[in-house]
Amino acid sequence: MTNVLNVIYPYKCQGLWVFDDARVGLEKEPFVEGADLAIDKAVAMKSIPEPEKGFRLLFSAGPFPNYDLKFEWLRESDGGNWYRAEQFGMDGWLCPALLKYFDSPPKEIYARFEAKGAWAGS
Repeated sequence: MTNVLNVIYPYKCQGLWVFDDARVGLEKEPFVEGADLAIDKAVAMKSIPEPEKGFRLLFSAGPFPNYDLKFEWLRESDGGNWYRAEQFGMDGWLCPALLKYFDSPPKEIYARFEAKGAWAGS
């Protein structure tokens, strides 16, 4: 299986972490039920400046160089899926939008959090 890297650019809107991805038809898609708290911890861990104004989040079903966190699948619930960020000792729910990026919920999701200035054109 080919390891595909996905990228989104989360930011805060009305106090919620959200992201837009016109490519898959999502606008202001929120992170809730613990996924938002994992983002809070990850951007703090990486010392990302002003993450509420936007940062880059790369993610994949397989490990890739310099990933920051691994989320392990726990169970399906309420149309979405629960994952555990063992490094933080916390669980988070990912809504059905996850299936815009994967054919089925992956057993593991690897993620890297990068500051806005970490990529060209920012």
